[in-house]
Amino acid sequence: MAPRSRRRRHKKPLSSVAPVVVTPPTVVTPVPLTLSKPGPSIDTLGFFSLENNVPGLSQLILQKLNMKSYEEYKLVLDGGTPVSGFGFRCPQEMFQKMEDTFRFCAYCRALPSGLSDSKVLRHCKRCRNVYYCGPECQRSDWPAHRRVCQELRLVAVDRLMEWLLVTGDFVLPSGPWSWLTEVVQGWDSWFSMRRLQLDSTLDAVLNSQAMTTLWASAGRSRPDPHVLQGSLKRLLTDALSRPLTLGFGLRALGINVRKVGGSTVHVVGASHAETFLTRPGDYDELGYMFPGHLGLRVIMVGIDIAAGFSQSTSASLLEPGTVQLSGHRGLYHDFWEEQVETGQIAHPDLVVAFHPGFHASSDLTESWLPTLLLLRDYEIPTMITVYSNQELTASLQILVDLDMHITAYGANPFASLKPEQVYSNPNKQPVYCSAYYVMFLGSSCQLDKRQLEEKVDGEV
Repeated sequence: MAPRSRRRRHKKPLSSVAPVVVTPPTVVTPVPLTLSKPGPSIDTLGFFSLENNVPGLSQLILQKLNMKSYEEYKLVLDGGTPVSGFGFRCPQEMFQKMEDTFRFCAYCRALPSGLSDSKVLRHCKRCRNVYYCGPECQRSDWPAHRRVCQELRLVAVDRLMEWLLVTGDFVLPSGPWSWLTEVVQGWDSWFSMRRLQLDSTLDAVLNSQAMTTLWASAGRSRPDPHVLQGSLKRLLTDALSRPLTLGFGLRALGINVRKVGGSTVHVVGASHAETFLTRPGDYDELGYMFPGHLGLRVIMVGIDIAAGFSQSTSASLLEPGTVQLSGHRGLYHDFWEEQVETGQIAHPDLVVAFHPGFHASSDLTESWLPTLLLLRDYEIPTMITVYSNQELTASLQILVDLDMHITAYGANPFASLKPEQVYSNPNKQPVYCSAYYVMFLGSSCQLDKRQLEEKVDGEV
């Protein structure tokens, strides 16, 4: 924990800062400010926010998953085993029940249980992703739906194709980079570099028995090859976005990855999104981004770390060229006090938060405050990512109000290209993981003081 003299709380109200970014925001569903469950958690808030737009949807999801409560749902996300009969007898049942969780009228929000005998939910024939209880609702909704119909068609395909990553039938291309790191500035150059390897990988998946079984199990006609190939590429960017975004942060902030003993990155506020089903080799691409590095240690810290994720956070020296993943379940400022300040864990060279969400409610802002102040007062290079321009604006307002010295912000060159549907409000514009970033280092007040001291020294 930072010394008391350095851990000052900001006095101004958070609303007193003018917006930093003037780009028109993308509209996303706000997280609700009230919740019956104890403790602010972005996972919990997200699940219960479903009720705001579609009353009864959260219970429908639990029912289709054969679960009795949110606690069981959360237990599975954390990597545990539920006490009830969670599971599916066959892939066909799994895909059917997964699709059932999307069955509600996109216009009037009616669930199947609330329909009269004369009505039935039918999906939009263009996107196959949203449902309507009748032609009248579909016609009324078309002005809103037409803006997102094409993107939601991609979402519907990706939702099924993602199963190939889970089963291991789609293995991401890997191996040392053939281009210099500074040449690979984003996905276009990355795809060009990996083109030959990627083409053979995609062809193998497209022609595999697993692909045939997938669409047969889903009960849908198989899309054209170019549609499937596009989906595989989007899924690839989604899987590699986090490790390459870490690399982008290390590169942009000038972190020395050839430091003796290795470099350390802390991912704060980590949850099941970063740790559930994560395999040891999933961050190998980060290592290939920096040939000659002397070891990269990535430690996930958060209250929602999956139970099966590695809990080893040893500070021992790394083998040159290796990437080590580990996790710690808990709050970051507690982790800092118990592990970092005691010397058990190396001080981080970079701290990253993927979608921290502290802009979403006053409760989440308050829960993040000790960590944000710690990062500011210890002057630790930090990067956060957000989904949209709207979140970027709100997050910058909070950080500036906390006297953070913002060093850079903008579009992330390694953002996921897989569109994410707003579950309970499908006609909201889809968003993309880690679409934008903010980097900060220390306090703007500290910077002003340092500049003044340098000016005085120069005049003496």
